[in-house]
Amino acid sequence: MSAPNARSVLARLRHGKPLPTSDLQWLAQGLADGSISDAQAGAFAMGICVRGLDEESRVALTLAMRDSGDVLRWDLGGPVLDKHSTGGVGDCVSLVLAPALAACGAYVPMISGRGLGHTGGTLDKMEAIPGVATQLEEEHFRAVVAQAGCAIVGASADIAPADKRFYAVRDVTSTVDSLDLITASILSKKLAGGLDGLVLDVKVGSGAFMKDMDAARSLARSLVDTANAAGCKTTAVISDMNQPLASSLGNALEVAEVMQVLTGQSRGPLVEISAALGGVLLANAGLAEDVQAGADAISEAIHSGQAAERFGKMIAAMGGPVHFVDNWSRFLPEATVIREVTAPKAGYVTEIDGEALGMTVVALGGGRVVESDAIDPSVGLGQVVRLGTKVMRGQPLAVVHAARSDAAERAIAAVRAAIWIAPEPHAESPDLVKERVG
Repeated sequence: MSAPNARSVLARLRHGKPLPTSDLQWLAQGLADGSISDAQAGAFAMGICVRGLDEESRVALTLAMRDSGDVLRWDLGGPVLDKHSTGGVGDCVSLVLAPALAACGAYVPMISGRGLGHTGGTLDKMEAIPGVATQLEEEHFRAVVAQAGCAIVGASADIAPADKRFYAVRDVTSTVDSLDLITASILSKKLAGGLDGLVLDVKVGSGAFMKDMDAARSLARSLVDTANAAGCKTTAVISDMNQPLASSLGNALEVAEVMQVLTGQSRGPLVEISAALGGVLLANAGLAEDVQAGADAISEAIHSGQAAERFGKMIAAMGGPVHFVDNWSRFLPEATVIREVTAPKAGYVTEIDGEALGMTVVALGGGRVVESDAIDPSVGLGQVVRLGTKVMRGQPLAVVHAARSDAAERAIAAVRAAIWIAPEPHAESPDLVKERVG
């Protein structure tokens, strides 16, 4: 059989013929080393988007993209576990879950991303803490994981380089929403972390990329089947994103909410979803008898302060304040303009447009439209009202944290437009955890 080349591989794809593993390995390597042109990469992306891949080819593409760069190997005293979220608003779960897992005997080398569009980025939240560096040399990264049990860092240039190139091409060729390419992109980076187990938090609702359950289930099944076929024990949890997960949106504000949870000042949805995700991971890894026992262990790690201790060790090892956990409010940046968003009428909160709230934070300077945009970590929305809440006219719906008065006024109008108030309550608030897949 002749060696793969762009014309022959594209022809097979165009005619709907299966792509051999060797073709997909050649494609991934060409993306990584630049031997495939942008035009060819765009044609591949469009062909996969239109024709789709069978399950075997999807696994092969994922592994080929994983193997286009370094794949980490670990020799630690417990299982290496991780979590990935498909993105939402007020989603700061990673900062709670990673140290809680570490307190339960797992090691969590979490390779995370930055915010783009209406969803916040975990790395941006970490960098709201003064001094914290998220781009670590591998030796430093390994040392933090060994010492604290967890590290939340950005991917190096050597982790799945094929994906970085392919994603940039997909972004300008309108092929980002291919289920096959989403699956390969997410998992190639995660599997390069050398994991023993993975849990996927697939968000569904107004603040998520997947707006309905059918789409969320399809993505969850694709991710779970592909990851398990690739040799990583994986389960997905489909969770609600019809309202912000935390009551704060914005980097420093979300870190503050995380610290309130870790130091026992607050519970609520962040603890619930962390326990649900962590329970699955601990059970799958043999660190808990079953999912419920694992969830109880995560809740206890948070309640007892052990998770906070691990978080503090991680922050200090990554360049942040040594006593951050004890004095976190002193270190986090604060906005100069703070304004309440008041309810224009009395009634019940029946709907929240999470995506609109996320874009309001972006407009304040707390997120990105393109990757090169700078971020103001202090801005955002705080104390966002929950679905089902009864409000009186003039009662606060949220608090805007802004850098300037004019930006605050625009944000107030945007928040009011994103929150619906009706005379009568609708059905009860949706369950946070909807179902498990895998």
